[in-house]
Amino acid sequence: QATANRAGSMLAYEHSVDIQLPAERISARLQEVRQLCETAKFGACVVLNVQDTGGDRPSASVSMRMVPAEIEPTLAAAGNDGTLGSRRSHAEDLAVVVGDNRMLQARLQKEHARLSEFQQRRDLAVADMIALSRQIAETEAQLEGAQREAAQHQRRIETQLLTISLSPPGGEAGRSEIGQAFSDFGEVLSLSTAWLIRAVAVLLPISIALWLLLSIVRWLRRRRLARAARQG
Repeated sequence: QATANRAGSMLAYEHSVDIQLPAERISARLQEVRQLCETAKFGACVVLNVQDTGGDRPSASVSMRMVPAEIEPTLAAAGNDGTLGSRRSHAEDLAVVVGDNRMLQARLQKEHARLSEFQQRRDLAVADMIALSRQIAETEAQLEGAQREAAQHQRRIETQLLTISLSPPGGEAGRSEIGQAFSDFGEVLSLSTAWLIRAVAVLLPISIALWLLLSIVRWLRRRRLARAARQG
C-alpha cells in the first residue's frame, strides 16, 4: 500500500511491480497504462521510460513518477484480469541531503549579499570591480544549482516512482520458448551445414596431401624391401 510522507519526513519511495498477462494483451495494456498517466486520470503523473518487446516472447515495462494517491488505482488498472506477481518497495531517506542543501543555500545567499554590499562601494578599483563581478556570478551559479537540486529532492519526496513490468504467465513463456526453438531450427540447421561445408573445404586439400605423402612413403618402403631381397 503506497502512502504519502508523514509531516516532516523526507522519504523518496520507489515501487516495482510484476504483472502477468496473456501474451497477446501485453502491448495493449502497456498503452492503456501509459495513457492513464499521460492524461492524469488519477492525479499528476509523468511517464519516464517505456519498453515494449514483441515477438514470440513479449514483455513490456513502464516507469512513471506520480502522486502517492495514484499508485493503487494505476496498479488496479494495470492488473485488471491479470495476476499480480512480486511487489518491491524501497524508500530513501533524503533528510541529510536536504539539510545539507539548505545549509549550502543559506551560506551562498549570505555570501552573495556580502559581495553585493562590496559592489556598492565607490572606492573600488576597476580590477577589483571585475574580480568582484566574477565572484558574484560564480556564487549566483552555485546558488541556482543548489536550488535546482532542492527542487529535485522535493519532487522525489512529494511524488513516487512506480515501475510496472508486464510478462506472460510461466506456461505461456515455456510454450514461447518451444515455439522459438522450432523457429530457430531451420536457421541452426543452415548454420551447421554451412560450417560443415567450410570444414570440408579446409580439410579436403590437407587430406589429399597427406594421402599422397603416405602413398609415396609406402612406395619407397616397398622398393627398399624389394632391393634388399634381391641382394640377399
